[in-house]
Amino acid sequence: MKTTTATLALLVLAACAAPPRLQPALRGDAPLALQGAALPAAAWPASRWWQRYDDPVLAGLVERALAGAPRIAAASARLATAREQVRLAGAAQGAQVQLNAQFDRLRLSENGLLPTEFLGFSWYNQADLGLAVSYQLDWWGRQRASLDAALDRARAATAEQRAAEVALSAAVATEYFGWQADAARIDLARDRLTVIAEQRSLSTRRIGARLESADGLQLLEQQQAAAEESLALLETSQRLRRVALAALLAADEATLPALAPRALPPVATGLPEQTGINLLSHRADVTASRWRVEAATRETDVVRASYYPDISLRALAGLSSIELGKLLQAGSATPRIGAALNLPLFDSGLRDARHGAARAALDESIAAYNETVVAAARELGMAAQRVSATTTQHLLRERSRQAADALLASARARVSGGLTHRGPELAARSQVLDAQESLVQIQYERVAADIQLTLALGGGYTEQEPVPK
Repeated sequence: MKTTTATLALLVLAACAAPPRLQPALRGDAPLALQGAALPAAAWPASRWWQRYDDPVLAGLVERALAGAPRIAAASARLATAREQVRLAGAAQGAQVQLNAQFDRLRLSENGLLPTEFLGFSWYNQADLGLAVSYQLDWWGRQRASLDAALDRARAATAEQRAAEVALSAAVATEYFGWQADAARIDLARDRLTVIAEQRSLSTRRIGARLESADGLQLLEQQQAAAEESLALLETSQRLRRVALAALLAADEATLPALAPRALPPVATGLPEQTGINLLSHRADVTASRWRVEAATRETDVVRASYYPDISLRALAGLSSIELGKLLQAGSATPRIGAALNLPLFDSGLRDARHGAARAALDESIAAYNETVVAAARELGMAAQRVSATTTQHLLRERSRQAADALLASARARVSGGLTHRGPELAARSQVLDAQESLVQIQYERVAADIQLTLALGGGYTEQEPVPK
């Protein structure tokens, strides 16, 4: 009765000393700022969102990047580590069984407690064989919390891997379409040089006929130098785009497929309904951060359980004999069974310090989560504003191009009617080239904005994705 009373007193003392269980409060939605970004309703991006551009070369580049890029390999390594941590935590919960066997040849001291002359021998054998079974009761949930923390870290690692995949695929698509835009602008730059050459030829003839001054020829010389510089910059940019693609694929540039100029794809960008509420479950980085919070919470539970006593059961089925031939006989049996209770009463504040460190780590993970949510909302707001702005700019530049086309048609009609020389026509062609280049630039900006919005919306990630085993 006294033993039971003492045990209950110890449990009450431990319960009083244990800190309360922590329940972190996290943001439930993203604080979006989408004023002015009037976008149509759309579905959430698909997991293979790049296929909507209907470009097999792009699809091949993305698939290749996801297969072997260093960033993905690092994320996979973190995931493998998390999986092994789950195995370790799970193994610690089960019963432990050990087989021990030992044989010793021993000599008694002639000057010991029992002199050898009385025993009649000085050398003897000692053989032991035992099967030990131990099991630690998890009454306070310490082992369960440790396993849950490992599982949460594995879930976080899985989400982080998907976040790396989404970011990598977006980077590949952006560089690929940048190369296509550069290719289109290079063709326009070469056309511009052709027009300038025709203008110079016409100006030279008109100067020779004393129909205009030499100042016009100097202006064309200046324009040609600027056009040649622009062409060189575009060719360098296109070259760097290919280098960037090779780096993203972690491959030698020579192994990249041949890239052929292709028209930039049309985009139809929109926002899903209830974006602010559902965004958090479609962002892999937010999901990973939340699982980190869950893991940190479970770690505080592990430390909290250390305030309660550890109770373990042990059993031993053993055999011991000084004669090896009699070791397996029933008389050599040395069975043992028991239980142990361990409760540190004074540890110089060690458990309090561990709990404080775990709580600080939890606070840090909560702050990181809230920061990730705010960053996700900011990225989505910026992406939506960029999409809206580029859509408006595209409409205006298309109007400018149509006006330039009309001006060129009018100039050609006057030349055909013999009302003027080819100078106005060549000038109108130059303006058309300017309008076309401006349109290519904004088309690329629209595609890049579409990719940015896709990335901000999670790139096809859903929280319901299974954790790889």
